[in-house]
Amino acid sequence: MHYSLLMPREVVFGCGEIQRLPQLVAKLGQRVLLITGAHSAERSGLVAALHELLSSENIDVQHVGRSSREPTITDVDELVAGIVAGGTTDSAVVVAVGGGATLDLGKAVAAMVTNARGRSVRDFLEGVGTGAVIEQDPLPLIAIPTTAGTGTEATKNAVISVDDPQCKKSLRDERMIPNIALIDPELTLTCSPKVTAAAGMDAITQLIESFISRRANRFTRALCLEGLLTAIPSYVSAVLPPDESTHWKAREGMSHAAFLSGVALANSGLGFAHGVAAALGATCDVPHGLACSTLLIAALNVNKEAVPVDDWLLLDKAMWGNASTYGEDAAREHAWASVVDTIAECHSAVGLPKRLRDIGVEQSQLADIAAGSMGNSMSGNPRAMSVPDVLKVLEEIW
Repeated sequence: MHYSLLMPREVVFGCGEIQRLPQLVAKLGQRVLLITGAHSAERSGLVAALHELLSSENIDVQHVGRSSREPTITDVDELVAGIVAGGTTDSAVVVAVGGGATLDLGKAVAAMVTNARGRSVRDFLEGVGTGAVIEQDPLPLIAIPTTAGTGTEATKNAVISVDDPQCKKSLRDERMIPNIALIDPELTLTCSPKVTAAAGMDAITQLIESFISRRANRFTRALCLEGLLTAIPSYVSAVLPPDESTHWKAREGMSHAAFLSGVALANSGLGFAHGVAAALGATCDVPHGLACSTLLIAALNVNKEAVPVDDWLLLDKAMWGNASTYGEDAAREHAWASVVDTIAECHSAVGLPKRLRDIGVEQSQLADIAAGSMGNSMSGNPRAMSVPDVLKVLEEIW
């Protein structure tokens, strides 16, 4: 048995733990370069609260950037240039607070400030860059998620949107894993039901795809099963809370599951749903969580025969919390169908779209989406997929 594990050096989890931010910053530096979402963090009062919290401990805060979308090359380059020109990096700690896109921007900026040396982040991107690599340690980074979905607070890459060719590519290095992941489920309470539903299904997709990935190991598989044990009973209550006490517990469960999904994918990769989701985002501007939720059942169908029977049984047990008994001949069919039915019930309960046409995809775009789906995520899929294979599936779920 062999495996290695990458994750943040420190993880702080729990409701109210945002109050520990000044002490965590002090471990890494003396000044904060704050990156937040464009509007929600300010409307909710979170940005003002962070300024007050840090200033009360004599920590200087410079609000250097706001993220209104998945980061582009221009977003990263302009923010890095402004920070470098301002000479604001001595003893600085990047604090990124927001959804996955905001955390990606923070990770990319922390890495490029110390490595760009006048170059564009495009030079460092997989597949479209010039082969430039990260040589110097990024600025210290504290990642604070305000959604429960992407697990970006635990991963080693930042996804960047590219205009030419139209695609999404990763800036990737083990040193980009945040120094500290500060996960306070209370910060997710301001998320709309729509955002909560899409983000949560992204986490569930990551847990399933990481579990069945070709690169999975015993440690990551254990994390995935633990994540599903928490996520499945929490998901609907987090989106459509029946009462306040249940809602709080469900939000906490989804934040826990999302973090575990991030650790798992950083170490074992993903599969079909995430491979296609990247192309959907680049070609059709479909939000990542919504793309993954729409593709998850298709991914389960694609991999029905490629995944070992015992793995379907383990997934079924994790989702239901107990073992189901099937005859040997029927085990695959029943366990796989049970997993699919569970996801379909979650979709229906919160009103998630079921077909590509329902999320704005035109039939004429399917060929381009299929061609753009063959990136790093697809390489971990249990069943080897060609572009024609992917196109066939897309046509079936359009």
